[in-house]
Amino acid sequence: MADGGRLHTPQEALDSLSRGLAPLACEWVALEVAGDRVLAQTLHARHDTPPFDNSAMDGYALRAADSGKVLPVSQRIMAGQQALPLEAGTCARIFTGAPLPEGADSVIMQEEVDVRDDGAFIPAGLAAGNSVRLKGREITTGTELIAQGTRLNSAALGFLAGQGFDQVPVYRKPRVGLLFTGDELKLPGESLAPGQIYNGNRFMLMDLLVRFGAELSLVEQVPDTLDAMTQALDRASRQVDVIVTTGGVSVGDADYVRRALESLGELDLWRLSIRPGKPLALGHIDQCRFVGLAGNPVSSFVGAWLFLRPLLGGLQGCKEMHVLPEVTAQADFETETAGRDHYMRVTLQWDGDSYRAYAFEDQDSSILRSCVTANALAVIKAHSKIMPGERVRCLLLVS
Repeated sequence: MADGGRLHTPQEALDSLSRGLAPLACEWVALEVAGDRVLAQTLHARHDTPPFDNSAMDGYALRAADSGKVLPVSQRIMAGQQALPLEAGTCARIFTGAPLPEGADSVIMQEEVDVRDDGAFIPAGLAAGNSVRLKGREITTGTELIAQGTRLNSAALGFLAGQGFDQVPVYRKPRVGLLFTGDELKLPGESLAPGQIYNGNRFMLMDLLVRFGAELSLVEQVPDTLDAMTQALDRASRQVDVIVTTGGVSVGDADYVRRALESLGELDLWRLSIRPGKPLALGHIDQCRFVGLAGNPVSSFVGAWLFLRPLLGGLQGCKEMHVLPEVTAQADFETETAGRDHYMRVTLQWDGDSYRAYAFEDQDSSILRSCVTANALAVIKAHSKIMPGERVRCLLLVS
């Protein structure tokens, strides 16, 4: 049972999330769908790259000792062709990526060669190894390619493809169930009755969860009753690895989520000393993790970045997702905090020698517009006063 009598720190929430957290099972997926997935095993080179000495440019291959002479052109070598041994006292017309013929030790770019009827005049002073990419220059057979726990970006996919990998071992994506409370919520396109609003959190959180590597297994609007929420949590806990809810974790009479969770599992932590996002609830139903975000849209946005990102990163074995990268910036705003840390939505801009943080004017937790252009959260400690020009710590919103 969580201690409901005090407000917890963000670090306590992260500690609660990481307790017993381990990556999900490994699965093999085709390379073309492996982007942003996390390697479950360290991969090693299957062959040298490049696999043979080759030309770094279009030009002529020769023995460096023959430079300063007119050399007959004995063969023409294109990329993908097999080269013949270079005849003594000759050169070979060669193109970028083509294999260096046996006997040659250098390449001279075509712009430096004077082509004549009797051959190609090569300027003197050419050094051995000029414009040659040696076998194994990038990596040699058996060398570590990419380490376990690496999130695969575009370059990594190309690197693996160059080694002949058509499938890679990755951690399974966390299955997430997203449940919304609030009878006042409607979907865009539906008509609004008096007192109703459109559910912006639905689309914001769906996108963020996918960016964080989740597989959205269910998305459901749950009626505002204790019985409906209890049934929804029970069903979801049998299908997914993580349940995420918005709303219903505060102290109002109609806030049923916390009570439903406690009837099925455990509430590990409730309420944070931050603004926005105070009503955060963390818990579990058997092996299924539970994260209850506040219903205010900015609270959901900030909570997703601070807590869902590291949780989903941990389930995928991705260390780089455990914490948000941070920079120090010069404040372009004035603010004063009371008893809770404030995570202000800011836009960072580079002014030539440092970052400058511009804060959206209205930082109320209902103003989702403050998040639209934000690329960082400025962390202002409780009981602080920040004046323009002071340095502030900023967490980068990088998925």
